[in-house]
Amino acid sequence: MTAARITRLTLTHFRNYRGASLTTTADQVVLVGPNGAGKTNCLEAISFLSPGRGLRRATLEDVANHEGDGSWAVSTEIEGALGLATLGTGIEPPRGDTTTTRRCRIDREPVGSAAAFGDHLRMVWLTPSMDGLFMGAASERRRFFDRLVLAIDSGHSARVSALDRSLRSRNRLLEDVRNADSHWLDAIERETAELAIAVAAQRGQTALKLAAMLDARGATSAFPSAKLMLDGWMENALTSEPATAVEDRYRAILRDSRGRDAAAGRTLDGPHLTDLEVIYAPKAMPARDASTGEQKALLIGLVLAHAQLVAETTSITPLLLLDEVVAHLDPGRREALFTELGKLGAQVWMTGADPMAFAEIGPAAGIFDVENGQIRPRG
Repeated sequence: MTAARITRLTLTHFRNYRGASLTTTADQVVLVGPNGAGKTNCLEAISFLSPGRGLRRATLEDVANHEGDGSWAVSTEIEGALGLATLGTGIEPPRGDTTTTRRCRIDREPVGSAAAFGDHLRMVWLTPSMDGLFMGAASERRRFFDRLVLAIDSGHSARVSALDRSLRSRNRLLEDVRNADSHWLDAIERETAELAIAVAAQRGQTALKLAAMLDARGATSAFPSAKLMLDGWMENALTSEPATAVEDRYRAILRDSRGRDAAAGRTLDGPHLTDLEVIYAPKAMPARDASTGEQKALLIGLVLAHAQLVAETTSITPLLLLDEVVAHLDPGRREALFTELGKLGAQVWMTGADPMAFAEIGPAAGIFDVENGQIRPRG
């Protein structure tokens, strides 16, 4: 099993960094500095070395330094699953009305997309914006879970995007359902059902494996255990029925629901509406009813279990990006977190405003001061 590690990170015109770099051999990398210094920006830059829009879901243009020419770049030297490699991504300066496209390179050679980075490293992250996950909308929990799936299957994001496009195409055809071409609708619904099955199947398999991992960790972890399930008929049906039967059923549902969906202006059934249900196991209650502190601890336990699952499934111990993760933990829980992270064997990048919050992390950690767009090792 390989633990992916970044040994050098270089940022060019990324957010508040006009140009910055750091070199590290540490398994636990800590970025400390005042609010607004750019600590989260650094983690966000790393997160672009995976498919998708990074941990803030920003547009490509939004992360460019406002004093630059509109371009930006992130480059890393890593020790990954395939050995030493250089991974880079970014955009070129905008040119007229052309569409902005993210460029991705491995060892300075172009690759088709960021999905290719998955052969070298996987990553998992936790940010303060996730603290309200259990209280928020189903769409946020679905996006969160799809991110968990993506760390295991680097093609999952592309399939989810393709399903969204297919659903939008169907919705456009249904705008005038009385005059819609039934052959076109049959074709688009066939495509929609195929993509829906692919998305739901990978979600369902991941949910089952993650639930088992959470059960196994429950008795030994300092963080509370959880029961996890998906509230989606298709994901659950695929655990016991042939995929072809479930696909046929969904295609029939789409055909029979054309009038209803046309009136609603959207497709009212399918995995694009799936929700994630989490139970706080120590009290056998929904996570949304747990206290703020309990929800935070539950999220940390979920991310730790997921990191273990990624390692077992892909044979790559993932990179962990933990933004402000210790801010609201008591000293005992902080020490327990550092111990669990050490046992995981992953390289972990953490941020915090208070250096004292990392006093128990141990001498092997690499601690860097972040301020005014610069990153420097702490003396």
